[in-house]
Amino acid sequence: MKSRLVPFLLVLFLSFHLQAQNLYITGGHYFDTETGQMVENRGIVIRSGKFVAVNKVLGKTEGYERLNLSTDQFLLPGIFDLHAHYRVTFDGVRRDEVEANPVIFLANGVTSTFPGGEIEPEKMLEARRQINRGEKVGARIHSSGPYFGTAFPAWNRGTTIQNIYDTVDKWAELGVAGFKAKGISPVLLKALIERAHLHGLPVTGHLGSGFRNTVNPRDAILMGIDRIEHFLGGDALPNTQSAYATLQDLDPETTLLDTQIDLFIANNVYFDATLTAYGYYGNRNMFYDRWHNERKYLTPYAAKITEETRQELGMFQKIFDVKRRTVKRYFDKGGKITLGTDHPSVGEYIPGFSAHREMEALSSIGIPNREVLRIATINGAEALRMSDILGSIQVGKLADCFVITGNPLVQITNTRNVQTVVKGGLTYDTKALLKSVEGKMGPKDENDWR
Repeated sequence: MKSRLVPFLLVLFLSFHLQAQNLYITGGHYFDTETGQMVENRGIVIRSGKFVAVNKVLGKTEGYERLNLSTDQFLLPGIFDLHAHYRVTFDGVRRDEVEANPVIFLANGVTSTFPGGEIEPEKMLEARRQINRGEKVGARIHSSGPYFGTAFPAWNRGTTIQNIYDTVDKWAELGVAGFKAKGISPVLLKALIERAHLHGLPVTGHLGSGFRNTVNPRDAILMGIDRIEHFLGGDALPNTQSAYATLQDLDPETTLLDTQIDLFIANNVYFDATLTAYGYYGNRNMFYDRWHNERKYLTPYAAKITEETRQELGMFQKIFDVKRRTVKRYFDKGGKITLGTDHPSVGEYIPGFSAHREMEALSSIGIPNREVLRIATINGAEALRMSDILGSIQVGKLADCFVITGNPLVQITNTRNVQTVVKGGLTYDTKALLKSVEGKMGPKDENDWR
């Protein structure tokens, strides 16, 4: 049985990617993150997984695989999703799903993912290693390790500063790209930031208003945090109530918000807006058209138990409406935004596809499409301190990019039209990637995963 299985898996693996360490891409246009323009492509040379020449005609093409783009095709840098949940919840059970999700991310041009807190960090670590070794196909997993705070199921409410130091040291040695705090006290967040920075690693946080020993983003910025998720905070969110209780009624025109935005900018802190995550719990009148049948990636059992859709939560619709205005205000004042989906799937929207929904949402509030593409690519690389090797189509960087049909500067939803993905110089056919994981997400029966 084993001797027959291995060749079959090898054929399946090779069917959707070519081991083309030397690749020559011609035709079409590519997106230049520095100018924000599409540049007519004379030739892009990839060797040993890196861009070695951009917009240059290659004289001798022997030994190179060719990828010829048509006039209506465009090459974009790989997307960074900095709130890329691998977590799924089926039948009340939460798990990090590492079979289908890495492939679905990759198939959508999301070549880099930061999980933003992991339920099963050891499982995620092994998935990352398998992908890095070429044993498994998928997006890059820039690991975050366990949540720091009560969001982690195994969190000890008696955690000390020394415990924080020890945990940070452990996961830094295991190669994480940064850390995520959620449900953490001010004292422990300060310890997390200081220890992470000793290792040269950034920290992001889902924070509160200061109510009941939570941390207001204002105070986290003064502690040195690198990125804030979901809401801007500051004195616009009083510490007498939870953040969610007051955020829904926030006046986006208040000068208190401007003061907080200025604090973000002065301290070079990034904001992970996660717009669609809130609309997802609202009425879904925008950005939730089913342009792809995402449910076909569920196992038959998972599809059956997730037939009922979520109920609309009025509070989240109000927050979504407020966030659309505050994010635009933040952008107009010069704040730096990163793309994050925050869509832990319960059988409906899968985060790989939702990266395109998030770009559409950002475009809809008046952010120019060229800036949306920067948000989705180079901004994410900068926020993870990886812009020297990823985030743009530039000589010397790792060759992560993807081919779409239609100009996204004209219509941002053209980013959905992914044809081919290149990760580290290897080419993948999107349709074949997606076909390979149909029916594989979620439990196979009621006893699976328990």
